[in-house]
Amino acid sequence: MDVRIREATEHDLERILAIYRDARIERHGKKSLEVARERFKTMASYPSYKVYVAEADGGVCGTFALLIMDNLANGGLPSGVVEDVAVLRAWQGKGIGKAMMNGALRICRDFKCYKMVLSSSTARTGAHKFYESLGFARHGFSYRLDISP
Repeated sequence: MDVRIREATEHDLERILAIYRDARIERHGKKSLEVARERFKTMASYPSYKVYVAEADGGVCGTFALLIMDNLANGGLPSGVVEDVAVLRAWQGKGIGKAMMNGALRICRDFKCYKMVLSSSTARTGAHKFYESLGFARHGFSYRLDISP
């Protein structure tokens, strides 16, 4: 299957929100398209924080965000942080997620990142197996403090 990874545009936002809902990664309720547009415009002002989509068979079926983060440690080399990885359930198991992670890795290599990281909920054991199948290794601990609006 031919999967194309490209930077998302504002025209993709409605589909991206639908993918989040379908993949059940939206924790804070349904986001309005208007709020998504505001956030997308803000993100576009950041130098190295982009949302990407995966297209297959002429439609958008997956998405992820990638932050290339400058660092002072590690020789000043940047690192890549992958967030909000989601694939429509009907498309899971068809190589979409792998294509997205390979796309993120390619971008990180282009930026000369020394590592690419992501975090995953402890309950998502299927996702953990998927990431490990791509060569990701568990490393350290991830901590979180929820701050309610």
